[in-house]
Formats: sequence, structure tokens, C-alpha cells
Amino acid sequence: MRVSGVLRLLALIFALATTWVFIRSYMHFSMKTIRLPRWLAGSARKETEVVKTKCGLSKPCPANFFAFKICSGAANVVGPSMCFENHMIMSPVKNNVGRGLNIALVNGTTGTVMRQSTFDMYSGDAKLLAKFLKEIPEGTLVLVASYDDPGTKMNNEVRQLFSNLGSSYAKQLGFRDSWVFLGAKDLKNKSPFEQ
Repeated sequence: MRVSGVLRLLALIFALATTWVFIRSYMHFSMKTIRLPRWLAGSARKETEVVKTKCGLSKPCPANFFAFKICSGAANVVGPSMCFENHMIMSPVKNNVGRGLNIALVNGTTGTVMRQSTFDMYSGDAKLLAKFLKEIPEGTLVLVASYDDPGTKMNNEVRQLFSNLGSSYAKQLGFRDSWVFLGAKDLKNKSPFEQ
């Protein structure tokens, strides 16, 4: 009984010492990383280069094209976001979005952001939106993202102004519809960038 007790004690001490040596020599503890030895991480590990695309798109845009991503808001909980050429124009994180329509104007040649604004389409004034849309200069891209309610105060004049920008859906927008759109001033055809 004494010999087996001594063997158990030696086995426990050996296991603790081995664990301590392993931890001290192979792992580096800090708040940022835990480093494991290469043989423990796997021998089939290949170094892969992560391709970063503008605005987090799934694939890069062709040359001479602008990269953009527009996301509408989710009900009245999650706000919309707009990214153009890897520049976040509007987002809930930047705290520059509002209920209704969130609109950004971008120079169609240089890609620089010219202006951004929000229009409350539930309790706001649709005349302010109509004035804003009428003052858009030629060669300007118009990015639109809805949040909560884009259609309650939208009158026929505003719907026609959006149609002139290339929208196919502006005439049928209603209460709490989700809408994203990219158009341009006096676009001859309908915009393919609308959902």
C-alpha cells in the first residue's frame, strides 16, 4: 500500500511538472494573444492572403467603376448604412442617420461626397425633400436608404422626382417598406441599383 501511494504521488508530481513546463515553454499569455506551438496548430496550415475589397463587398469592382454598398434599416431598430469607395458616408455608428429617407449625393466623376441629409417621411415635410431633389446638379449620383418609414408623406411630386432619377419602385413605396436605391440626375433608363 505504501509503494502504490508513493507511485501515485510521483505520477501526480510528474504530470504537474510536465504541464507547467509545457505552459511555460509553448504558450505566451497576454490579453491579446495565446500562442500555440506550430505542431499543435496543425502541419497543414497554409498562409493565405486575405483580399480586402472596398466597402466589404464579396468581390472587387472592375476598373473604372465605383464600389458602393447601401443597406436599408431594419424596421425602427437597426439604422441604414451607405459606403462609397470604402468611405462610410452614413451609418448608425456615425450617428448620422434618421427615420425616413437617408440620402447622400456623390460627384459622379470624382466620387467625392457632396452632401448628405435625412428626411423624416412620417412626420416631416415632403416639400423639403422635393426642394432637395430639385436642386441636385447634373452628373450627381444619388444614394438612398430607407429607415422605418419611407412612404407615408411621399406625394406624387416626390415620387416623380425619384422616377426621374431612375427609380422603378418610388411610385409604389408605402408605410414601413424597405428601400435602397442608387440613381443619377436625369438618368435616361431605369437604374439597375434598386431593391
